[in-house]
Amino acid sequence: MFKNFFSNQVSLLKYLIRWSVIVMPVAVAIGSMVALFLWLLSWAIHYRFAHTWLLYLLPLAGIIIHLLYKWYGQSAERGNNLIIDEIHQPGAGVPKRMAPLILVTTVITHLFGGSAGREGTAVQIGGSLANLFSGWFRLDEADKKTLLTAGVAAGFGAVFGTPLTGTIFALEVIAIGRINYTALLPCLIAGLVGDVTVSAWGIKHTLYHIDLIDTGQLLYGKHVPVNFMLLAKVILAAALFGLAAMAFAKAVHLVKSTLLKWIKISWLMPVCGAIIIIGLTFILGRPDYLSLGVEPEYPGAVTIVSAFQQGGALNFSWFWKLVYTAVTLGSGFKGGEVTPLFYIGATLGNTLGELMNAPIGLFAALGFIAVFAGATNTPLACTLMGIELFGGEHALLFAVACFTAYFFSGEGGIYSAQRTAQQKLPESETGKPKYLQRIFGKYRL
Repeated sequence: MFKNFFSNQVSLLKYLIRWSVIVMPVAVAIGSMVALFLWLLSWAIHYRFAHTWLLYLLPLAGIIIHLLYKWYGQSAERGNNLIIDEIHQPGAGVPKRMAPLILVTTVITHLFGGSAGREGTAVQIGGSLANLFSGWFRLDEADKKTLLTAGVAAGFGAVFGTPLTGTIFALEVIAIGRINYTALLPCLIAGLVGDVTVSAWGIKHTLYHIDLIDTGQLLYGKHVPVNFMLLAKVILAAALFGLAAMAFAKAVHLVKSTLLKWIKISWLMPVCGAIIIIGLTFILGRPDYLSLGVEPEYPGAVTIVSAFQQGGALNFSWFWKLVYTAVTLGSGFKGGEVTPLFYIGATLGNTLGELMNAPIGLFAALGFIAVFAGATNTPLACTLMGIELFGGEHALLFAVACFTAYFFSGEGGIYSAQRTAQQKLPESETGKPKYLQRIFGKYRL
């Protein structure tokens, strides 16, 4: 018995050492490239702030991006979905050109004002470099899938400064309703090393702050840790966050399918998208919904950061960001979806907080993570993101918001390659819940 125990511990130690040796250089490479990407992205955004006329060249930028992917992209055009498919079932692999191509085209998108994010770029950098290293290390199929998952964790953790979130996101995003813990340790190592690498390069992440409030109440003279009125408001808001997430996913697909149906010349699709973005900016008279939306272009601009303050967002800021991003990504520009989802969630949370007479900063934080949870079907990772970004004082409300939004966002999401291991709600063939079937038996409802 002692011999078997000792043998198992030695095997676990060998496993830890082996994957540490494999993952650490990969995560350092991913973190370094993500740091370069974040530096270039910051430069592009601030350069556009100083040269606002660049927005009018967005149609030309769209053509350049289209041609780059037409000439050099090949399978890399599928982006995050290609990486998810490769994790499910390794095939032709993730092309080496994916990392530099997505980096360059995302910077171009933001330089000329396209509304996109950065998570997709970081994940594709992670997947591309992980696939490259798996070939160098001559890994078998199972180990390659593990390293690809760790690459996603490193990229996500590095770009947002949330290594634990990156770890769980990489495991949770693969299939709805199932988490495979086989790659947990490599992902944790990758997420941590990737984040540390970005920090070592001197790249700073945005800091968010919410005021501490007492979320408890007195009940029959006793203090309980949950304010039931506040909890009811959180659940209602989270349901709306889930619907916003579903609307975002469907809007991106709708824009893409509509343009494919009506425009037969492929390079005209990003041109049309760019013209819509320029027209909307001219009509609204404010550039707040361009690019990332993290830093203000002018004093008083609506940003993710401003949404955490009273009056820091307009009533329909979330809607316009949804439209801008759906048009940008649906017409062929490159970048991620997550930062725009943060913007949509934070500004919607700001609006709902004011309408419900609830804490503005708290509801902005809840929207920040819950819309993301609904759109990507990763409620556990997003709960952890809330804790990593905003602290653990409101962890219970973070979980309630993320899981509620997850259920209300429907069965789909922003990643078409994400498989459904288990539906969110069990249903019979006729669509009736199983518990109703048991209660009513053969009677028709």
